[in-house]
Amino acid sequence: MMVEFEPSAEPAALAPQQVVREFHRLIDSGAPIRCAGDARDDPESLLSSGYTPKYRVDLFDTRFYLTNVRQNPDIRFFVAYVVQENHRTGGTEFFPRIFYKDISLIWRSASHFIRSDDENWIGKGEMRTYVIDGEEIEQSAEETTDLPLEIQTALEALNRKARRVPHDEVAIALVLRRGHDDRIEPYRDFVEPRERARSDPRNLINRGRSIAHFSRKKDPTSLRFAKGFEPDFDGGVVEFGTSKSKLYGGCLQRFRILSKNRKIQYLFFAGPHSAWIIPPQTTAGNLTSYGVRAIDVIADEDLCIPGYEYHFMDHSEDPPVLVSQIPEGFVGATNGFDPTRADASGWIERLPVIQEFRRKLLKGSRNRSVSR
Repeated sequence: MMVEFEPSAEPAALAPQQVVREFHRLIDSGAPIRCAGDARDDPESLLSSGYTPKYRVDLFDTRFYLTNVRQNPDIRFFVAYVVQENHRTGGTEFFPRIFYKDISLIWRSASHFIRSDDENWIGKGEMRTYVIDGEEIEQSAEETTDLPLEIQTALEALNRKARRVPHDEVAIALVLRRGHDDRIEPYRDFVEPRERARSDPRNLINRGRSIAHFSRKKDPTSLRFAKGFEPDFDGGVVEFGTSKSKLYGGCLQRFRILSKNRKIQYLFFAGPHSAWIIPPQTTAGNLTSYGVRAIDVIADEDLCIPGYEYHFMDHSEDPPVLVSQIPEGFVGATNGFDPTRADASGWIERLPVIQEFRRKLLKGSRNRSVSR
């Protein structure tokens, strides 16, 4: 069966010097750099400060220029320039962004940041209201900052390519807009394109309703998918790759898998001790200037708990409070590499979709691809 899907993007076959020349030609032609951070009054100072891109990745109608990977004590990241056409003026615009690797091993685009004597936090996108123990709580919907699944492998390849990763405490403030200590919600430039896209009902996935839910509270075996939105393990694998992680104990397998109706896609990870699902995304394009999709796929958050998740006592509070993102009763051993994380496999391995994933892909052929 012929299936329409976007293949995974690869870095352009250009030497770093060629990427630099191409980038400067666009800048010299008058394309503006729209910076939100401290460099906004002199955005070209990013280039003179060493943040000139060395790689290019193309996806849909968006071009990503990327510097060499950098890191600070909190995150590993690229300074990225998201290049898009302004449909009102017809001109090209550059948007400097920070693409960073989350603990779940997904690459994200930070929405803003907070840094003070009391706070040090990377903005995690749009706010969403959740009901927790009968109480409505507004929290960041972190998956709204997930970069497209189609460029995850390219970013990981460029990350692994680096022989030496420089320490960088400067780029975040130059590129990202700073919020005050209580500013969890993103700014309008992150939110508005998403609101416009959602205003057209034709763009919504499953009419804006969840594609997966649990019919019984705190019971992982009660997971149910909306018809057609189940991952297609038999004919929907469009990419297979590998990577490594100290947190997860070694080599990881990565599978990008289409849903049965081909409207959404999943990224499954499998390591020596854990398997988990990255929040699903639509297969349609429509990327914002942050490089993320404008339309979300809504799913119960307990579908996408990573193999190791936050579970620790926060002693900065008086009295100390337990911080946990693992369902109660399913917390495993503390991770030896990161003591703020605990094993969540007690929940994950009881999910029927993970059991099917292990049965069909981890014990059999690893790459049952579909034809384009």
